[in-house]
Amino acid sequence: QVQLVESGGGLVQAGGSLRLSCVASGRTFSRYAMGWFRQAPGKEREFVAAIRWTDGPTYYADSVKGRFTISIDNAKNTVYLQMNSLKPEDTAVYSCAANPTTSPVLSKQLGAYDYWGQGTQVTVSS
Repeated sequence: QVQLVESGGGLVQAGGSLRLSCVASGRTFSRYAMGWFRQAPGKEREFVAAIRWTDGPTYYADSVKGRFTISIDNAKNTVYLQMNSLKPEDTAVYSCAANPTTSPVLSKQLGAYDYWGQGTQVTVSS
């Protein structure tokens, strides 16, 4: 049973930083791609960032490129999302997801991800 558990959300002022964590368990994730998505109130869930578990190529939404960094700690089976220069429009519930794929192409499509965490709230005040 795959489990993804996020943590690290909270309230931060605009311009501040947060680091989200997603602990993955229940499977060997070496052939997975991992993603972060977010959903703001009244909006569709959207792609934020993705990374391959083993060799680490990354892919970012244009809206977060240069501000957010996705990374993996293999020893801790944890995926991180470092968020800097936060803006009020970054306010959302952030969820991590796992995509069991060997494709070298990282997907931003929700349907490509089979497993999801419960999400963690990020609120950025102006």
